Amino acid sequence: MKLYADRVPTATRQLITDLVVVIWVYLWIRAGLWVHDMVQKLGVPGEKLQSAGTGMADNLNDAGGKVGRVPLVGDQLVKPFTGAAGAARSLADAGREQQAVVGKMSVIMALAAVAVPLALVLFLWLPRRLRWIRRAGVAKSVRDAPAGRDLLALRALAGQPLNQLAKLGPDIAQSWRNGDPEAVDALAALELRRLGLKPELRAG
Repeated sequence: MKLYADRVPTATRQLITDLVVVIWVYLWIRAGLWVHDMVQKLGVPGEKLQSAGTGMADNLNDAGGKVGRVPLVGDQLVKPFTGAAGAARSLADAGREQQAVVGKMSVIMALAAVAVPLALVLFLWLPRRLRWIRRAGVAKSVRDAPAGRDLLALRALAGQPLNQLAKLGPDIAQSWRNGDPEAVDALAALELRRLGLKPELRAG
C-alpha cells in the first residue's frame, strides 16, 4: 500500500482524498436526515391524537350549544358536554406536546448522528489540508528563485525518504553541499513533487 501511494502523484492523492471526504460528509448528512425522518414518524400518533381531540371538542361544543337552547334545563344539560369538550381539548394538547417533543428529539438525534464524523473532518482533516495548502503556496512562491531552490533542496534532504534521495544518486548530498546546480534542481523538484507542484524551476 505504501509503494502504491509513492507511485501516485501528490496532487492526485490530494484530489482523491478531497473527493472521499466530500462523499463521507455527504453520506453522513444523508444519514442524519434519515434519522431525523425516522424519529419524526414517531410524531404521527400525536398528530392523530391532536386531530381527534380537536374534532371531538368542536363536535361536543356544537352539541352543547344546541342542547343549551333547550328551555329551563338547557344550562344543566350543557355542563356534561362542556366537560367532555375540555377533556377532548386536553387530548389535543397532549398530542401537540408529543409532536413538539418528537420534533426536538429528531433534531437532536440527527445532529448526534453527524457530530462525530463532521468533527473528524473539521478538527483532523481540515487543519492538515490547510497546512498543506500553506506549504504548497510558500513553495510555489519561491519555486523560481535561486535562493528558493536552495531552500527547497534543503527541505528535501531533511524530509524526503532515503529511498527517494538515493534515486538521485549516492552523492546527492555532497553535490548539494558543493553547490551543484543540477543537484539543487533535482532536490528542489523532488520536494515540489511531494507538495503536488510541478517542478518548473528556472534555469541557472
